[in-house]
Formats: sequence, structure tokens, C-alpha cells
Amino acid sequence: MKSSLLLYVATILIFTLGIYFVLSYGSRLESSASASAQRDMSSPTVVLFSGPDWLEGAWNTVGKALRENQREPLGILLLQVTVILIATRLTGGFFYKLGQPPVIGEMVAGLILGPSLLGLIFPKTFSFLFPPSSMGALSLLGQIGSVLFMFVVGMETNAKQLKEKARAAIIISHASIIAPFFLGVTVSLLIYRLFAPPDISFTSFALFLGAAMSVTAFPVLARIIEDRGISDSQLGQIAIACAAVDDVTAWCVLALVIAIVKAQGIMASVMTVTLALTFTMFMLYILKPRLNRITDAGFEGEKKNIVLVGALALVFISAYLTSAIGIHALFGAFLAGTVMPAAPEVRFFLRDKIANFSVAALLPLFFAFTGLRTQIGLLNDWQSWLAAVGIITVAVVGKLGGSTMAARWAGMKWSESISIGVLLNTRGLMELVVLNIGHDLGVLSGRIFAIMVLMALITTGMTGPLLSLVELVAGKGIKQERLATTA
Repeated sequence: MKSSLLLYVATILIFTLGIYFVLSYGSRLESSASASAQRDMSSPTVVLFSGPDWLEGAWNTVGKALRENQREPLGILLLQVTVILIATRLTGGFFYKLGQPPVIGEMVAGLILGPSLLGLIFPKTFSFLFPPSSMGALSLLGQIGSVLFMFVVGMETNAKQLKEKARAAIIISHASIIAPFFLGVTVSLLIYRLFAPPDISFTSFALFLGAAMSVTAFPVLARIIEDRGISDSQLGQIAIACAAVDDVTAWCVLALVIAIVKAQGIMASVMTVTLALTFTMFMLYILKPRLNRITDAGFEGEKKNIVLVGALALVFISAYLTSAIGIHALFGAFLAGTVMPAAPEVRFFLRDKIANFSVAALLPLFFAFTGLRTQIGLLNDWQSWLAAVGIITVAVVGKLGGSTMAARWAGMKWSESISIGVLLNTRGLMELVVLNIGHDLGVLSGRIFAIMVLMALITTGMTGPLLSLVELVAGKGIKQERLATTA
């Protein structure tokens, strides 16, 4: 054993020295006199074991190579992914222990890593981790994560549940959209000159602000309902149905708004909307029935892999087509999710394979990229903070108030109506998706983008405490009714 080890070491050493001497001798054969002169001026002669000068030159060479390797695009991206995943996991876990959805912690992690905190306190570290040249790759990975996430959201939209609760869900969800949309458009009259980019029309700015006000985070809402154990109750089922209708309607409204913002003239806008409606009808009424036949002959073995590859191909093609039409790629991903085969085993399989990876690995990159875009420091005067307070108040009044009143008109109790309003006021990740679309289109300036990100955080964070408060008040009311009946 010992002799084998010595032989191994000797072999490696002999061949390494041989390679070194061959390269050293071969370098003398270079015919370029200028290259030789440059080497003589800039570096010591290559001699094995020449003492301290050799050691210093080797150290400088190694140090230079390490510094260059650190700035390689792939190396920077891998470092960014590592830092982002660790930060979002830690903050998500911390907020979960506080009784908040982990998504809030992940959103906060993005702000911590961005210019609002890390860039302010440790600017050199921030510039090393997130140089401007690396933002393109990080953005693309985050967008792929959001595309896959919207595909999962589309799969979780339960059409059967929507039909069963259709009347109440449509009334409540549409009221929860139109009220904040109207208030958002109205608020635009006050803030357009202060916050809108100079080359954006009032119509584009107002419509996008209204659309951003009217969003509900369906996945976060579903998670909150599940954590509270009310998913099987009437309140939970109606809230899920309302959120699903809200999501579908809001995305259709957003698609229309994007078409208006991007289109050059009325005819181009009409063409974009017509193509979008045609594509939607094709997906829902032609492709979906054919996809439902996939499980007729069973769903097992190699067929699972075929379905997985086919689903991924469909989501990316659908996203590409809606992007090419003039709507956002996320709308196509959402549509691809809604047309997946209705069989529970198919949807569970796809959700298990796609959601775990996209939510755990890629969505945090989307949060971080949003945080890198958000500069809270831009809100540096009383007008900005007054606008922030006003926008957050209007968003809560429009969404929570509108859905509460609609639920009450639909025949629900006050406690249930307020709970519905609180749940639909949850904006979470969906709001960040909409805001990033607005930022990419140039509709939202840096200041209004920061204000809207704060609004998304606050409206999501207030959901849990408000629900607990409603349950506490409702519980006391029930006890008082029982005591009065007994007396």
C-alpha cells in the first residue's frame, strides 16, 4: 500500500515537471519579437525554484486569475443565486414564525438585498454581488420562475368550484376589482404630474395604476385559508372561488390595459385584443377538450414523462405567443395552466414536479430582482410619503371595502363579509408580477414603483392580524347572543 502511494506521487511529480519544462522550452520558440520583449519587461524569467521573486510572481499570477474568475458571468450568477436562496429562506422562515405567509419574508429579503438596505449600508458589497452587467441573466431566471408559477396558478383555478359558487363569486370578485380600479384611476389625477414618467400618457398611467390596485394574490390567499383550517367551510370555499374569478378577470383586464399601453393607435389596439381573444378561445374550447383525453388510457410509467415535457413545451409556447401578440407572457402561462387535463392525478403530478422547483429555486430570484429595482430612498420628501399613505389607504378601502359590501349584498353575515374583504385585499406575489410588468413597459417610475411595492407588503401583512381580529369580535358576538338567548 505504501509503495503504491509513493509510486503514485512520483508519477504525478515526474509528469508535472516534464510538462513544465516542455512548456518553458516551447515558449522560446515563439517567433514574435514584440511578445518576447513584452514578457521580458512585464514578468520575471520562468525558472523553477528561483526563490522569493518566483514565489511573488506566482502569487500575483494566481491572485489575478482568481479575481478574473470571480467576475465571470456564470460565477457571479451562481453567487447571486446562493445568496438570494439563503436570504429568502431565512426571512421567509422568520415571518412564518410570526404568523405571516413566508412570501412576505421573501419579498422583504428582496428589499434587504437591494439598494434600499444592502446598497445603502454596504455599497461595495452590493456592487460586487449585483453589478449592472449581471442583471440581465438574473432577470431572465426570475421571469422563467414567474412564468412557471403562473402556470401552476392556472392549474389551481378550479372551474367546478367556480360554477358552484358562481353567483356570489362573480358579484363579490367583480366588485372587488371595479371599486379599487376606479379609485386607482381617480388617484392618478392627483399624482400623475409628480410620479408618472415624462413620456407616458395619462390614460396609460391611470389604467395601469387601476389594474395594479385591483389584484388579489390567489396562491397566498389559498395558503392562508389552508393554514387556518377553513378550506372546507362556506367562507373558505367562497373566498377561494372569489379569488379565482378575481384572478381570471384581473388578468383579462390587465391584458387589455397592456394592449392599450403598447399599441400604436386604435386599430393596433383592436387587433391586439382580437388576437388575444381568439387565442384564448382556441385554448379553452379547442385545445382543452383534446388534452382531457390524455388520461383516458391511463396515466403511468413513461406517459408521465411525456406529459411533463408536453406541459412545459405548452406553457413556454403559450407564453411566447401571448408575448408576440402584444400581451404579457405571463397571461399565456396562466392560460396554459387552466387548459391542463382535469384529472386530479395529472394536475397533482405536474404541480409536484413544477411548483416545487419554481417556487423554491426560481421565484426567490424574482423577489430579489424586484427588490433590486425598488429604491425606498427615492421617497425622500413629504409629498412622496403622503402619496404612499394615500395610495395604500385607497387600495385598502377599494379592495377590502368593495368586496365586503358586495359580500354583504350577496346575503352573507357581516363577520363573513369582512373576512372575505380582508382575504381579497391580499396582494402578495401577484402584485409584484403586475408591478414588474409596469416597470418593464416604462409606465411606472422608480418612486411610484417603490410605493406600490410597499403597498403590496402592507396589504399582505395585514391579512392575518385582521382575520384574527374579525374572528375574535365575531366570537364575542356569538357568545353574547347565546347568553341573551339563555336569559
